Amino acid sequence: MSMPPSLLQALERGQALKVISGLTNFNGDRVAMIVRAAGRGGATFVDIAADPGLVRLARQHTHLPICVSAVDPEKFVACVEAGADLIEIGNFDAFYAQGRRFEAPEVLELTRRTRALLPKVPLSVTVPHILELSEQTNLAEALVEAGADLIQTEGGTSSQPKAAGSMGLIEKAVPTLSAAWEISRAVEVPVLCASGLSCVTVPMAIAAGASGVGVGSAINRLDTEIEMTAAVQALVEALQSELIPSNA
Repeated sequence: MSMPPSLLQALERGQALKVISGLTNFNGDRVAMIVRAAGRGGATFVDIAADPGLVRLARQHTHLPICVSAVDPEKFVACVEAGADLIEIGNFDAFYAQGRRFEAPEVLELTRRTRALLPKVPLSVTVPHILELSEQTNLAEALVEAGADLIQTEGGTSSQPKAAGSMGLIEKAVPTLSAAWEISRAVEVPVLCASGLSCVTVPMAIAAGASGVGVGSAINRLDTEIEMTAAVQALVEALQSELIPSNA
């Protein structure tokens, strides 16, 4: 299985937008609403919890490529059989509040196990933000060697902005932007910058070296599909107004 052409093209342009419904979100109605809004708003692909029932449900509501996220490699197999296009080890944010840490050796081992189970399915792996930047970079290089096709950054949950408005949004994005800057210069695969991003900071992610962005709570916390669609559209417009040309 190869990377969906539409996703590959968006990554090459530096304009890929992944809408994340949430690793712990198994509410079918909410997931359906989010994936519909993603499609209508112009997102590139969607990321849902690794559950084959959710994959089949999402496929009824969108033609976008579907990525499934989990920290248990065995869960991916049934999801791919159900129609998932990509798999993602990560979205660790859901676990940090529980005191669950993901260290480099565990993430690398999860990647190797996943590759052994599904050697040809496009694989994205998140680099935990709890690691020092140098460790994140070293892990990213090891993950690519182990078969990762995409590297994702994170960090929004660790940032506690002190300022309001645009300055606060920039503060919140600093950890994931920093990781995108360092990792994109160390690996040859596309880097997806995620966690804590907004319309203010997605152009900064691309300028930092990311090929795309992943956005979750800025969309999935909204109450209505109309609001979600508008939020997706705003992010797409922000991506198209990147700070520097992707071929610069």
